[in-house]
Amino acid sequence: MTPAPLRYWIAFHLALIFLLGVEHLLHRAVSGTRRQALLAAGMWAVSALALAVALTRLYRPAGAAQYLAGYALEQALSLDNLFVFALLFRLFRIPANRQPRVLFWGVAGAIALRGAFIAGGVELLDRLHWFQYLFAALLLLAALRLLRTVEKQPEPELAPAWIQWLTRWRPVSRNLDCFVVIEDGQRMATVLLLTLVAVELSDVVFAMDSIPAVLSITQQPFLAYTSNIMAVMGLRSLYVLLAAGLARLRYLHVGLAAVLGFAALKMLAADWVTIGPGITLTVIAVLMGMTVGASLLARPA
Repeated sequence: MTPAPLRYWIAFHLALIFLLGVEHLLHRAVSGTRRQALLAAGMWAVSALALAVALTRLYRPAGAAQYLAGYALEQALSLDNLFVFALLFRLFRIPANRQPRVLFWGVAGAIALRGAFIAGGVELLDRLHWFQYLFAALLLLAALRLLRTVEKQPEPELAPAWIQWLTRWRPVSRNLDCFVVIEDGQRMATVLLLTLVAVELSDVVFAMDSIPAVLSITQQPFLAYTSNIMAVMGLRSLYVLLAAGLARLRYLHVGLAAVLGFAALKMLAADWVTIGPGITLTVIAVLMGMTVGASLLARPA
């Protein structure tokens, strides 16, 4: 498959900057947090589909289908990120009006992190073919870990204990207006910065699952990177829209485990069986649809 020219990489990142500007204007021009999130989520979804159309010029419909399959896979796996975001904000007691700032910089860090992970993963698969079996094993372990997920979450009262433990090593400010402040003549990290660090560390863990998963679909760096980033960019808006209803998706971890298991089997069988992106998209849609449907139909625990 033809490598993407440098101008494609430049154009993609310029488009990201432009879309971030549009999103910022939406938040200023539209009243209502949920309405803002709905419009922003729609903008990112339409942009992702528009990119798929644009990719057909260089990669043909087959390449665009790989991109869409990678995008759908990452969107499905991103639902698990939302649970962690909600938990971290509860643990550190971050009010709703401060959460978007943390998520903005968290997403910015995720772009750089996932770009490095994808570049490293593609290089390993190119040089050492057997690494695909290691990646498949990691996906299977991730699937098993999800199946063992304990539904009970820590209570928000744990947050003060976290902060008290950290303040033994380094003073931490309770300021929620910025990440670093100067108090009593010394520079101090704030609770907001601790939350951002926690968000970034959680993304490292999730990237170790999602990057091998997307590489099971395509090993073309530009397709893997753009599909991953476009899915991540909509996370902030999805969090605002879905955070309140996440608790109802009691079987979500089962669906995500099945998706990861499918990606692992796809990678293991790649030398003997070719599973096209169309089948991959269908499998992901069916598995997640069944999971969400079963969760909504189930009686409250």
